[in-house]
Amino acid sequence: MTPGPFNDTSVFPDPVYKETILRPLFDGAKDHHAEGFRLIDRAHLVMLHETGILTIEQARPIAQALEAIDDEIDVSALTYTGEVEDFFFLIEKELRKRLGPDLAGRLHTARSRNDIDHTLFKLGLKARIDPLLERLVRLAETLASVAERESATLIVAYTHGQPAQPTVFGHYLAAMLETLLRDIARLEAARDIVDHSPMGAAAITTSGFPIDRDLMARLLGFSRPLQNSYGCIASIDYITSTYSAIELAFLHLGRFIQDLQFWTSFEVGQVYVPNAFVQISSIMPQKRNPVPIEHMRHLASQTVGRARAMLTIMHNTPFTDMNDSEGESQGFGYGAFEGGGRVLDLLAALVPALRINPERVRENIRRSCITVTELADSLVRREGLSFREAHEVAAEVSRAVVAIGGDIQEDGYESFQETFERCTGRRAAVDRAQFAEIVSPENFVAVRDRFGGPAPRALSEAIAGYNQEITGIRHRMQEAKRRGEASAQDLHSRFNALLGDR
Repeated sequence: MTPGPFNDTSVFPDPVYKETILRPLFDGAKDHHAEGFRLIDRAHLVMLHETGILTIEQARPIAQALEAIDDEIDVSALTYTGEVEDFFFLIEKELRKRLGPDLAGRLHTARSRNDIDHTLFKLGLKARIDPLLERLVRLAETLASVAERESATLIVAYTHGQPAQPTVFGHYLAAMLETLLRDIARLEAARDIVDHSPMGAAAITTSGFPIDRDLMARLLGFSRPLQNSYGCIASIDYITSTYSAIELAFLHLGRFIQDLQFWTSFEVGQVYVPNAFVQISSIMPQKRNPVPIEHMRHLASQTVGRARAMLTIMHNTPFTDMNDSEGESQGFGYGAFEGGGRVLDLLAALVPALRINPERVRENIRRSCITVTELADSLVRREGLSFREAHEVAAEVSRAVVAIGGDIQEDGYESFQETFERCTGRRAAVDRAQFAEIVSPENFVAVRDRFGGPAPRALSEAIAGYNQEITGIRHRMQEAKRRGEASAQDLHSRFNALLGDR
């Protein structure tokens, strides 16, 4: 007779299956989810008793057995033997030893490994999202502080890798901060998706028992239960939303880090990195290598890669409970939090230590003639030219100054008057002193006092707005922490009431 599912006499598990699949899964559950299992067992037992599904005579010895397991078993020292399929069945086996099969089996009433697993994974993600959010907000606070400190510090802004216009370092940092705040909002939105409890969905369709899914959600620190029970075990958007947010955050931070790499190069040199963040060459005595920037760049890329890999793993999978989204995939994704956290810690330490080299900035502004945009704008306002006419005059002036390696403030006026007269048939009313002021980098920044611009008033208003937004984020994080602590205390109290006098 061909062996079938009910007459196969082979020993379970196969040794290769045990070592390649079951042991790694067990170790992952032990390392990442043991506390989650503990909380779910306790919360589920409290809920079964408070809904009348289990009597106190049934619930109390189960509670006492769970307490004994916590006291007697060092989870970190467990080694997978193959006697049970996974960590869940190990706990059930321990309960059976203490209570017998009938009473021990009652804890699993109205639940499944399906809703347990996705609840575990959400608890695991929340425990990692919150510290990552804390680091992101700390970096946002750092960027806001340094942007304010550097609100009058001139730098060269680049487009297409070439000097483009002067601005201030604070304006640049504020742009990064604004992007970071949107990234934080995306991760906050992802956390809200994670914060829906799957418990009570059981395998797919909930249960015929009068369970209280709201109570389970509250006891486990979730904001509310996820409504559709099929979606509880099938909709892995809590994974994809989390890792999408992480991928974007570190993709964007990687661009900032790449700018730092470029701006600290010898040829550009507008950013100075202090010695505490510099390594020397083992052979070249003159070298100052700001290698922490390189480490941040590759760690940010590794974080992006891990997050993207999580999305790839979820791609084109069936809409159901499946191993693709479970154990080993979850453990793989956690590396994104570890690497990303390192980037954020280092970046928050480095940014306040950075200084702009004013001499190099001045020299690069001089050599690149990047203030001529304001010359064109001023000719429109002062001389009544169309912008296209003014653009042609300014372009000719900049070419003449660059050709002699000059300084547009000191060497550009004669070329300007000559070009203006040739193009318009008249002499410009702008005198030498006015011309020098128009093409100065300080004036360039000062006149751009529009919403979002680099001038002092506009930048100060922007930073104040960012700080207000950061305060709101801090408030929401503190409220979430308080709710979590209250839930933990509530579960502790209710479970202890089940234990009774010991």
